[in-house]
Amino acid sequence: MSGHFIDLEGWPRRAHYEFFSGYSNPFFSVTVQLEATPARVWCRENDRSFFLATLFLATAAANEVEAFRLRIRDGGVWLHDRVRTGSTVLRDDETFGFCYFEDHGAFAEFEREGRDRIEAVRSAPPGLRDEPERDDLIYFSVLPWIAFTAFSHAARYDSETSVPRIVIGKLHGPDASERLPVSVDVHHGLADGLHVGQFLEHLQARLSRPETHLES
Repeated sequence: MSGHFIDLEGWPRRAHYEFFSGYSNPFFSVTVQLEATPARVWCRENDRSFFLATLFLATAAANEVEAFRLRIRDGGVWLHDRVRTGSTVLRDDETFGFCYFEDHGAFAEFEREGRDRIEAVRSAPPGLRDEPERDDLIYFSVLPWIAFTAFSHAARYDSETSVPRIVIGKLHGPDASERLPVSVDVHHGLADGLHVGQFLEHLQARLSRPETHLES
């Protein structure tokens, strides 16, 4: 996990970090509907996983925004050089498991390894196997059954809970247009609406031009 601690003395966000870290729930949430038709069509025509493509594109978008790579650690603020993906995966018994994906520059490698990791989680014994010692993650959940317009998380906060949480919903829309619900939760001490907007702009750009970001 390469990166470094932020020098809080000279950090412009220090006052915001200290202010919001005192809240019992310092997270805020935004839910939007993104245009996903080009990405969905590309995946369909190329027989690729839309789920894995969305994770790949969203993780790449998160890495473009420094605030999405900040984590509270040991009483300070750590900036990761890169973050990776952790997502829920549905099992045949209608429970879910946690699946972790490595950071790959090419989608073909990410998808190939991702399929193997998903199968390993689905075939594992029941239970949740978390990686609490890792914070170089974006926590993803997927609700492909619901075209939601808002979302709230089950919450257990401590002073160092700071990993962003992103939920992807059901593709929906009239005619040939397909909209993708995306909920984003971030710690307000580390990120503002500006940073969530930057992430969503990066993600929308990738969903709109999938051939640029998914072909290798």
